[in-house]
Amino acid sequence: MSTQTQTLPSTSVAADRAGTARRDARVLVSALAALGWLGSGALTQWWAALDDWPYTRELLIFKLLLAVLSAAIGVAGWRAHALTEKRDAARPRVQTWLDATPWLLALSLGITVWEVVTAQLEWLPRPFFAPPQALLAVYADDLPRLAASVGHSFVLLAYGYACGAFTGFVIGVSIGWSKAIGYWLHPILRLVGPLPATAWLPLAFFFFPSSFSASVFLIALAAAFPVAVLTWSGVAGVSSAYYDVARTLGARPSFLILRVAIPAALPSVFVGLFMGLGASFAVLIVAEMMGVKAGLGWYLQWAQGWAAYSNMYAALFVMALMCSGLITLLFRVRDRLLAWQKGLLKW
Repeated sequence: MSTQTQTLPSTSVAADRAGTARRDARVLVSALAALGWLGSGALTQWWAALDDWPYTRELLIFKLLLAVLSAAIGVAGWRAHALTEKRDAARPRVQTWLDATPWLLALSLGITVWEVVTAQLEWLPRPFFAPPQALLAVYADDLPRLAASVGHSFVLLAYGYACGAFTGFVIGVSIGWSKAIGYWLHPILRLVGPLPATAWLPLAFFFFPSSFSASVFLIALAAAFPVAVLTWSGVAGVSSAYYDVARTLGARPSFLILRVAIPAALPSVFVGLFMGLGASFAVLIVAEMMGVKAGLGWYLQWAQGWAAYSNMYAALFVMALMCSGLITLLFRVRDRLLAWQKGLLKW
């Protein structure tokens, strides 16, 4: 008992010291990040670019705001550690901000190098490489067209992904539950599923009455295959003991499917949904480039045609945020439905 009593406090003290050291390191990094953004702002202000790029003043203001943010995070982290226990609830939020300070420092250095090699020195050929001011100009001057493209892509992706996820889920449950259905659908799934959805482009635009409906079909096809395979695997992998217990209590086949097979297969279903979302996003861009007259894919093709590479980079950044945000939202839904597996699958 005495040994255990002595070990626990020493472990707690070591953990507190490690936390304090980590907090001090993050506060130092936040100070360096503030200095990095201030130095980058000074470079923008006093090192003239070789060309008169618009929105240089706005870029300077953006850097100064990030410098203030970095300094504020450092001050908040230092104060949160010194506060009494009544403020302990705020410490996790402050720690989350402190954990982002290395990225703030890295971004200050990266944007500075980017600006120097494009605007100040022009080592990278124009118009293929644009400075950060050019991206700000796109978001300020071409925002209505870019926002409309994002909205159109989101609607198209929502239609196609919902249809594909539902179809793949129904097929997966059917194959996993019924041997008779699996006998007919399994060979078709193995034959058609691995084909890239983009390989069906000519037939899709021929058979469907509009480019929108053809694009919905291609996106649904890309999403359905991973959802079907992983749903089928999840249903087929459910332990037979669960069914035996339910049958003993008088459960009907519909109850076995809806209350036993599907809930037990949900972890595999969500993996299929994640994979299907990534595949759907890739097909979305290709479909919009080929036939749809709006959307992010169309915007990329339009920007490339006019050699507006700053617009293309701005659209790529928006696409990355859109895809990452949708996957994050899907993870939140998964963690809510599968609370007992929260944190098991990382993103």
